[in-house]
Amino acid sequence: METKNREKMLLIWTGAAVVLLLLKLLVISPLIASWHNRAEHIAALRKSLADGAMLIRRADPIRERWERMSTNALSSTPTVAERQLFDAFDRWVRESKVTEGSFKPQLKQTDDNYSVEECHAEVTGTYDTIIRFLYDLEKDPMGVQLQGIELTSRDDNGRQISLGLELSGLLLPASNP
Repeated sequence: METKNREKMLLIWTGAAVVLLLLKLLVISPLIASWHNRAEHIAALRKSLADGAMLIRRADPIRERWERMSTNALSSTPTVAERQLFDAFDRWVRESKVTEGSFKPQLKQTDDNYSVEECHAEVTGTYDTIIRFLYDLEKDPMGVQLQGIELTSRDDNGRQISLGLELSGLLLPASNP
């Protein structure tokens, strides 16, 4: 009789273990996964809400910056934009008294919303004239950004410096608000 009770107990415990395993696989694991997915979704929504609130708080500065960018952008016509960039470059050269080397603009279409006029230029001058050239370039309200520079000494004493520039100018479509 003892063996029959043991077999019954083993069958009961095995059945209970199988039921618990099935319960874990079919009910508990999906519930935990659903819980984690909802927690991630809630965290993403909270982050989105915080980002939206931050944008609302910064709406005026963002609008002001956009106004400056749109009013100081180059013309939407590539040839006119190239001419504006060349005229500005010529003005910076004259004001700083550096020697103009080369000026090579190239239009880069990025998407439907804007284009970029990239320019590789080179000027030569003394340390003071190069600094003045960079100052004039940076204080100009035109929508031009200095992407990179390369300084090279043209003599053994470092009195004549060659400055290689990479500039990019913003072109916005005329119909853009």
